[in-house]
Amino acid sequence: MGVIIGKNITVNFPIYGVKSRSLKTSIISSVIGGTLINSPSDHVVVRALDAISFEFHEGDRIGLVGHNGSGKSTLLRVLAGIYEPTDGDLSVKGQVASLLDISLGMDLEATGLENILIRGLIMGVPTRKMRNMVDEIADFSGIDDYLHLPLRTYSSGMAMRLAFAVSTSINADIILMDEWLSVGDAEFLTKAKNRLDSLIKGARIVVLASHNFDLIKSQCNRVLKLEHGRAFDVELSQIAL
Repeated sequence: MGVIIGKNITVNFPIYGVKSRSLKTSIISSVIGGTLINSPSDHVVVRALDAISFEFHEGDRIGLVGHNGSGKSTLLRVLAGIYEPTDGDLSVKGQVASLLDISLGMDLEATGLENILIRGLIMGVPTRKMRNMVDEIADFSGIDDYLHLPLRTYSSGMAMRLAFAVSTSINADIILMDEWLSVGDAEFLTKAKNRLDSLIKGARIVVLASHNFDLIKSQCNRVLKLEHGRAFDVELSQIAL
């Protein structure tokens, strides 16, 4: 099953040390995408999401579009459970694969094996299940004998290949992406694209945030446009406007 229902989702970020009447407020207002509101304590609060509601069901491929700071990444992090809404109700049914930061939680001093297990825990996968997948992940990433060496001994390319292999190792009902993943050299890129295509094809719901309108049009059947924390359904043909 894959269902996501959000009702009046609001996310506020307080900025401590800056009073709402301060001259700095005008500077903050010019660089953020959210809306500035006054809190009872007279501190500045950035409203990143402003009472937005949505329903995503099986078969939906949702494209999130909008300028930098419009709330796309905040919404993805709410769906992933990283941010707790300040107000509103969120219901997510189905296993979620968050591809927002594929290297999140990886430790330079830990071995490749240990990082596979750590990343698995962050993804909500039991250690026992991840252990059964170690050989496949190591083979796909091409780290070979480096599996038992600290991550700091890896090249940046090897580390990213391992992160990608772990993050895409679990088939999920719901996939969340902030821009399309593209890692590794030409040979690995082909493997990565094929795996990502397969993962997305098997998912019940995909939510993809991107500035690439051609990508959105090729991968999505619905578009949600965010502007200063507000959300609007738009037609695919309108997203370049």
